[in-house]
Amino acid sequence: MTTKPLMGLTLGDAAGIGSELVVKALQAADIRQLATWVLIGDERVLKQGESAAGQTLSYRKVQNVDEINGEDGLYFIDLHNLSPDDYTLGQVSSKSGKATAETFTYALGLANQKKLAGVVFAPINKEALHSGGVPHRDELHFFADLLDCKEGFSEINVMGDLWVTRVTSHIPLKEVSELITKERVGGIIRFAHRTLTKVGIANPKIAVAALNPHAGDGGLMGMEEIDEIRPAVQEALTQGINVEGPYPADTIFLRLKTNPFDCLVGMYHDQAQTGMKLMGFNRGVTVSGGLPVVITTPAHGTAFDIAGQGVADPGATEQAMKLAVKLAGI
Repeated sequence: MTTKPLMGLTLGDAAGIGSELVVKALQAADIRQLATWVLIGDERVLKQGESAAGQTLSYRKVQNVDEINGEDGLYFIDLHNLSPDDYTLGQVSSKSGKATAETFTYALGLANQKKLAGVVFAPINKEALHSGGVPHRDELHFFADLLDCKEGFSEINVMGDLWVTRVTSHIPLKEVSELITKERVGGIIRFAHRTLTKVGIANPKIAVAALNPHAGDGGLMGMEEIDEIRPAVQEALTQGINVEGPYPADTIFLRLKTNPFDCLVGMYHDQAQTGMKLMGFNRGVTVSGGLPVVITTPAHGTAFDIAGQGVADPGATEQAMKLAVKLAGI
């Protein structure tokens, strides 16, 4: 019998580098020993990943997690829901997207029933997911729907000791400013404080980025800092949250290097993501925060341009697996 957590690991979008990453990550003994890993997906896709990686995995196939019965090892649940004949490597595929959605539904269902301690997923493609029948704009909202979670959730990126979240996410840039409200900014600040406290960071120090150039320059370049962001920061301070800002976004990551914060709250996707990815593209992890189950993924995409070539770096996938196990134990 093992006391290791039982963790789900899905293969990602079959047309990308996901299955290759999974095969490579599981070659490392320290990763294998973190948990009892249950691969979930189509075995034919995994075999394609083995071919790309030039490596193989030794696992036991089971019909369901109940067959594992506390025994250590590597397991595979074959959903048999996607043939390699149904997609082309490096191209968006609705059939791959549909299979991804089915795999998520199965894996998160197990996690929601406490049969899995958490789920790690290899990179997926949002366009494929949508064309495969998922009506949501991103996987986070799909997960929330599957788990019947209505509010209080957000995507968080993690790079070492730095956590980064944002007020808006997967929306057109032209829609961002109208969503920068005191209520939304304050909500994300409180979400960040709550999340970091839960993972054991006492009195987490949070930096808030501005929206406009030069933090608005006293209103010359926009009023969001004066009307919405700063009032949200001030209100959070009265609630006992250790928060500062808004700081100009063009220098916020330089500030983070010299003045250690635990978390950055950005205003929109690329503002927060660009600096973080420059800090270490193959080390970043995305956490689907605020949901009732642990879900992580590497903070990069499907890399269609190198799919099947055997050159994908599993570093971020390994970090996602490590963080998922850590979060599952909290």
